[in-house]
Amino acid sequence: MSAAPRASSGASPRPTAPTAPTAAPAPLGSRAGRYAWYGVLLVLGALVGTAGALVQAAWFPGGLLVALLATASLFYGGLRATGTQVGVVAAGCGWLLAVILLSFGRPEGDGVFGGGAGELLFLFGGMGIAVMCATLSRLPRPTP
Repeated sequence: MSAAPRASSGASPRPTAPTAPTAAPAPLGSRAGRYAWYGVLLVLGALVGTAGALVQAAWFPGGLLVALLATASLFYGGLRATGTQVGVVAAGCGWLLAVILLSFGRPEGDGVFGGGAGELLFLFGGMGIAVMCATLSRLPRPTP
């Protein structure tokens, strides 16, 4: 059974009046969206730095590898999420701020970092990963 074509009633379609363009929400790649990503990456960097400082000392050497892997994932994700090296810098600043604040300690002797080899590997390894991710080439922008 084939469908028969519909008979038109003879009325032509009504012309529609042009509408004014509506304001579309700002895309994620816009300046405000990128600044929001930088703020999120700064906070995530502080969280990953804090968690890495605790994990690397607790389960050495496996914890050190997990902490450095999380750090590398954050930095590379920041590069890909924002499309610029500033995403790595924002995440790196949060990470470094957390690691530096945790290394100060208190006059009573309480501190997260004891000054061993694992802490130094975490500090210098994280900074090295940040430099590597910041110097990676960016993906070309897609053409519209």
